[in-house]
Amino acid sequence: MERNVRLLLCYDGTDFHGWQVQPGMRTVQSEMEDRLRRVLRHPIALIASGRTDSGVHASGQVANVVTSSNLPCVKIRAALGARLPGDLDIRAVSDVSRSFHATRSAQSKLYRYRILNDHRRPVNTWSQRYCHHFWERLDIDRMRTAAAMFVGEHDFTSMATTGCVRQSMVRRVTRCDVNRHLDEVHIDVEGTGFLHNQVRIMVGTLLEIGRGRWEPETVARALASRDRTLAGPTAPAHGLCLQWVRYPAELLRPESAVN
Repeated sequence: MERNVRLLLCYDGTDFHGWQVQPGMRTVQSEMEDRLRRVLRHPIALIASGRTDSGVHASGQVANVVTSSNLPCVKIRAALGARLPGDLDIRAVSDVSRSFHATRSAQSKLYRYRILNDHRRPVNTWSQRYCHHFWERLDIDRMRTAAAMFVGEHDFTSMATTGCVRQSMVRRVTRCDVNRHLDEVHIDVEGTGFLHNQVRIMVGTLLEIGRGRWEPETVARALASRDRTLAGPTAPAHGLCLQWVRYPAELLRPESAVN
């Protein structure tokens, strides 16, 4: 009998060409599917909450796979853990509802962007793989004022990669917080879904405002214009990490627990 299994993954995206399988490229999906086939001993299709780009990290990526294997979740996790490379790990494995779909069932997700805002380079704190270095002092109050304008339902065409085409370019951002932690600035963006490079362009826009080059009202004007040239540059991938994905509680229980 088939069952639906949820995987909670974390990875250092530095040496991966993103999530999605690409011929001749090392990707998270290809590494995971290769190991899963060996453990489950049948062909599989791994579904993720979303595709992270090349260089983007994850501490809470979620995927699911339908399997006919009766191997307990604890043994699946142990068997996978013994086979995975050092920059990819399984945090949890659990049986879930057959209706659970890592992409379609997601209610919201949170991305964090880390910035080392200091004259020292990130290598001084061994964070060069995970922090974008921005040596000019950032005005957090200005950035917070601007970040608040991202919250709500907007057409984010100006905050998406040029050429990005979706059935709708409207997305809902439920929060966009900017906080300083010693020499680091963290930008947390939570939403129901994102366009290609949306978070990184939002960050690039906030950096221009934080350094004093633009006024906070630039965000509202850029969103209204739907013009990519009025938004900031795309912030580097290595500062971005998928923190978590939220799902309805009832879908996280296996069928036997629901019936």
